[in-house]
Amino acid sequence: MQNVQNGSDPITTKKTVRTFAWASFLNDMGSDIIYPIWPLFVTEILKANMAVLGFVDGLGEAVVSIAKAVSGYWSDRIRRRKNFIWSGYLMGAASRIGYAISTIWQHLIPFRILDRAGKIRGAPRDAIVADVSTNSNRGKNFGLMRMADHLGAVVGILICLALFKVIGYRSLFMLAAIPSLISAVLIIIKIKEPAKSDKAIYKGMTFHDLNSNFVLFMILSAIFAIGNFTYSFLLIHAKQTGFQVAFVPVLYLIYTISASLTAYPFGRLADAIGRKTVMQISFLLWGLVCLDVIFFQSKVMVFLMFIIYGMHKGALEPVQSTIVSELAPEKYRASSLGAYQMLMGLCAFPASLIAGLLWDKVGSIAPFYLSLGLTVIASALMLFVKESKNATK
Repeated sequence: MQNVQNGSDPITTKKTVRTFAWASFLNDMGSDIIYPIWPLFVTEILKANMAVLGFVDGLGEAVVSIAKAVSGYWSDRIRRRKNFIWSGYLMGAASRIGYAISTIWQHLIPFRILDRAGKIRGAPRDAIVADVSTNSNRGKNFGLMRMADHLGAVVGILICLALFKVIGYRSLFMLAAIPSLISAVLIIIKIKEPAKSDKAIYKGMTFHDLNSNFVLFMILSAIFAIGNFTYSFLLIHAKQTGFQVAFVPVLYLIYTISASLTAYPFGRLADAIGRKTVMQISFLLWGLVCLDVIFFQSKVMVFLMFIIYGMHKGALEPVQSTIVSELAPEKYRASSLGAYQMLMGLCAFPASLIAGLLWDKVGSIAPFYLSLGLTVIASALMLFVKESKNATK
């Protein structure tokens, strides 16, 4: 498959990656206008319990996982990426309007699915980033993308903190739709795809096209994801520790700042010392979050927990995309990224649901014991994954 953009041209590469970074910045700004207050909206305004919160948070990820895989698979077959990306941003905008008009938690279900369906943009977008990158800068470019995501989140959270008490939940949800609409327009105008030489639909990826390293990485990632439940549980834990409701978004802000400041350095570090090492660092950091919750209940340690959680995300997200794009066959990058995202989404539903049930039935610490054990298993399996240089030089 020919690259969507010419990866040998540094100017083209920078323009493409920066355009995606700005679009991601804006979309995540919209998302994080509402994310800090999402668990409070579901549990306090719509009167759902923790099990329902876990169900709603996980359901959208699981259902839309199929859409993620289909978008990557179909993007490779028709050799087109752009339409999946801008339409995904539009779905995100529409879902936030739906949240604003919901009056009971059951109303959230179709809009949560639509929100997560917007992630059809992920695999085609990441495939473009991988295509225009080389071995020496792929980690850095994915790190820049994640840094832009989290910086957008920081701005969104600040907007939430400034306006929440003034305009309330529903007006914030309406406001959050605007940045994603701008992202869609940005992609339509700035990202160009070459004209196709023919109208053929190419052979799609099959399981036999994947090597054993990729399969092992998928397995260990799934094991880790089962224990890596939604951030909502950390926010509720903070509230139970004694933080006021109005301060909970500040903790989410601390996490997001930490992630934004560390994503780019961890991406560069993955280029310098290897992908596996940074992946293991991300596992270690999540293990420290679990230990913090299990053994400490003070506000100081909860504050530290959100800093470490941000570092975990800063390390995990760029290196995941980098590893998948390099272990995958080059002509099936979007399919492979979509399959990986599908797997992570399918795991998100049982992860959050199991965590919610353990929280309600056993105790608030129980989900973290389970997660810690699964993290150790995933880290051990990571030792057997061999890094690949299957990429455009």
